[in-house]
Amino acid sequence: MSNQGSNVALRSRIASELLKIKAIKLSPSEPFKWSSGWNSPIYCDNRMTLSYPDLRTMIKNAFVQDIKLRYPEVEVIAGVATAGIPQGAIIAENMNLPFIYVRDKAKAHGTANRIEGKIQEGKNVVVIEDLISTGGSSIKAIEALREAGMKVLGLAAIFSYCFPQADKNLEAAEVDYFTLSGYDVLLDIAKNEKYIEPEAMESLAAWRKDPENWNV
Repeated sequence: MSNQGSNVALRSRIASELLKIKAIKLSPSEPFKWSSGWNSPIYCDNRMTLSYPDLRTMIKNAFVQDIKLRYPEVEVIAGVATAGIPQGAIIAENMNLPFIYVRDKAKAHGTANRIEGKIQEGKNVVVIEDLISTGGSSIKAIEALREAGMKVLGLAAIFSYCFPQADKNLEAAEVDYFTLSGYDVLLDIAKNEKYIEPEAMESLAAWRKDPENWNV
């Protein structure tokens, strides 16, 4: 199944809106430094979308539409901490479904939960992320849900950097996924709307193909 949302025009529109509100920032000449140590010409913080009601609603409706289309048997929505929590809660509210969320690791105190909310073994879950880079954090959350006895139908995210490694990692983990927008459409939008200079396109395209070794 395609890893793109069903509405192709909306994919471009969301990318445009993310640039407009500065949820996505492009800086190929002065790269950002990721926690992994990689240099990156892009920084994406989709939590910014929560402060813009119209965009927040657009994203919610797009998620709900595609989840109903792709995973009609969904019974639970799970958010990945932390940025996937508010998005997942909004979706679960709209779909009148139970909501849970998955921490990156178990709490060091109290109940020591990794998964917060009612765990229902055998229930069909759709996992919500704000962003997919290599897919590593998403896969860890999905593994925790599977270990708890829940059936993960798929993963959905607002944006993906479209790294080939993400496809490989998610395929190896047997995770179906889709994103509402991604780096593939972002570059054209950024160029057309003059967020970047045309000569920067080659560098931006090269980063997606080999982010680990870009601009080192």
